Amino acid sequence: MKIFVLSTLVASALIAGSLQSEAQKAGLKPIPASKTALTKLTSNPKNPTTTAKVELGKMLYMDPRLSKSGLISCNTCHNVGLGGSDGMSAAIGHKWTANPHGLSSPTVYNAVFYSQQFWDGRSPHLEDQAQGPIQAGPEMAAPKEHVTGVVNSIPQYVAMFQKAYGKDVKITFEKVADTIAVFERTLVTPSRYDDFLNGNAKALTTPEKKGLKTFISKGCATCHNDIALGGTMQAFGVTGKYKHMNVGDFKGDKNGMVRVPTLRNITQTSPYFHNGQIATLGEAIKEMGRIQLGVSLTDEETASIETFLKALDGRKPNITYPMFPASNATTPKVDVN
Repeated sequence: MKIFVLSTLVASALIAGSLQSEAQKAGLKPIPASKTALTKLTSNPKNPTTTAKVELGKMLYMDPRLSKSGLISCNTCHNVGLGGSDGMSAAIGHKWTANPHGLSSPTVYNAVFYSQQFWDGRSPHLEDQAQGPIQAGPEMAAPKEHVTGVVNSIPQYVAMFQKAYGKDVKITFEKVADTIAVFERTLVTPSRYDDFLNGNAKALTTPEKKGLKTFISKGCATCHNDIALGGTMQAFGVTGKYKHMNVGDFKGDKNGMVRVPTLRNITQTSPYFHNGQIATLGEAIKEMGRIQLGVSLTDEETASIETFLKALDGRKPNITYPMFPASNATTPKVDVN
């Protein structure tokens, strides 16, 4: 009996090792288990991560006063309590304006691992990306002067910037965006999938391992790879036309390339696709098979891949909603028009 059990364990370990190797060859990489390695990977050398910056960045990320109306924060569309998104098919911004291109809000979780930001990849990193939505008319609609006026008018914010950057810091719009980005760089969610790729053969169940194998063998990892399981620019509609392509006018960048969404925490970021037109994960998997891989996935294959994707639900950082410092007579007034 002991020999049988031992043989079974050895066989299971060999199978897991083979699958881990197969995943590596397919370009899949785990979030590092080492805190030191993860910090090195997620930090920007030109904008180092510190505790003071992260705490300040969190407050700025959550503070609706940075918007023109005083009602919308970064967290409105990229809600850290809702999988890092907002559950809307198209992002809703200033004056209840839907995104004019029909685009949904991508999750902020694990965005640090993307090679480029925004659906069309126009931004190279989070520091640059953070500047866009604050100023965009259909989003937060705030001029730079409004943002710096709000922050500089509040003594507690000034003191927090001085603690984070030194007494001589000049609080510019770019510095505000940089600080928000530092907070966003901490929003990573390691999962049991990462534990498996990092060497824990028991981290995934047998059905989840089967789903990972199906995911790889069907070619899903061609685009959904590396640490983010996405985040790079890829052609869209390679073998077929997306059935909801007529919703919104987005066609990708000038070369028709689209930034691949991460599959991490995918169960929490519906509706799916750039214009949020597919409600269920199973339908999204089948549609991707049709238009990207040129295959008609069976119900069994679809369910197997979905089982694996559910294992990508990660361990989120503990984020406490901040209590903001009070506005005063010099704080710029809100404008809902």
